[in-house]
Amino acid sequence: MATIKERTSKDGSIRYTAEVRLKGYPRQTATFKRKTDAKKWVQDTESAIREGRHFKTAAAKKHTLAELVDRYINEVLPSKSKRPRVQKQQLGWWKDKIGAYVLADITPALIAQCRDELGEGITLRGKPRGNSTKVRYMAVLSSAFSHAVKEWQWLESNPMKSVSKPPEPKGRVRFLDDEERDKLLQACKRSKNKHLYICVTLALSTGMRQAELMNLKWSDVNLKDRYIILHETKNGDRRRVPLAGHALELLLNHAKVRRLDTQLLFPGKKDKDQPINLRPSFQKALIAAGISNFRWHDLRHCTASYLAMNGASLAEIAEILGHRTLNMVRRYAHLSDGHVSSVIESMNTKIFGGV
Repeated sequence: MATIKERTSKDGSIRYTAEVRLKGYPRQTATFKRKTDAKKWVQDTESAIREGRHFKTAAAKKHTLAELVDRYINEVLPSKSKRPRVQKQQLGWWKDKIGAYVLADITPALIAQCRDELGEGITLRGKPRGNSTKVRYMAVLSSAFSHAVKEWQWLESNPMKSVSKPPEPKGRVRFLDDEERDKLLQACKRSKNKHLYICVTLALSTGMRQAELMNLKWSDVNLKDRYIILHETKNGDRRRVPLAGHALELLLNHAKVRRLDTQLLFPGKKDKDQPINLRPSFQKALIAAGISNFRWHDLRHCTASYLAMNGASLAEIAEILGHRTLNMVRRYAHLSDGHVSSVIESMNTKIFGGV
């Protein structure tokens, strides 16, 4: 809403005071000698506010996006990110694209244009960037903007908040059926890599992420009470992982032949202080087992799927996998239909059994 009021100053001259009020923004006013100037100011101001160009601090006109990215990478990323190398590369893309712009000129429209151009690029693995990748690129830049707003006062607001994110595909659910699982485990047993079988078994049994499993130290493992404590997880929370069955047996045997010159459960061959690289051996085992369209992370999907099919609730699956909310595990809800049906049947028997 905008208004223009005519006023007479002390010297008798006419002045026009323009006022712009938009919901969610501070009131803006300015005074002019000519009414036409007041009208033009109203139009320009309303347009600038809606496009996120109006509330610009002196710092926003002084600093470029390249400066923001460099400072964020050096001061914030090392302590905040679990994936600093990947996010540094993502921020580098934004820097190459629009790094020369001062922050005052970084508009939602400019960011949206870059968002669309993201889809034309290739990932580090040589694949086209999908919507999920676009969202990750947008998220890390949004974090940098938010930090610049709150901590450095370089911006009044985060321009990324006015940019829509591309829709992400439904979560992948690829799990091994009984026959595939048996074939894969047998192929892992035959592998020249002596650690492959126990690592795949642990992954299936516990749902641990690959990085969580590979970076395990003996100080994290309590074989007596049958659990592992994960101190470094994706969401930053510590997580207790129960050990049971065949996975526990394998780990007990592995402890008997553990290397004493390293704390890692599965150290590398060349560098004992770095985790072993199982990717080549795992790929060979998949080929030997005749399994396609399967990645290491899908072992985690297997765990969740088996839990759902064995009656675990979504809340229990989320707790075991280390998710803070149920959103990430709703993809497995359809696999627990039998369990849900039995619950419904039990309830109906109880309340209508005497009818």
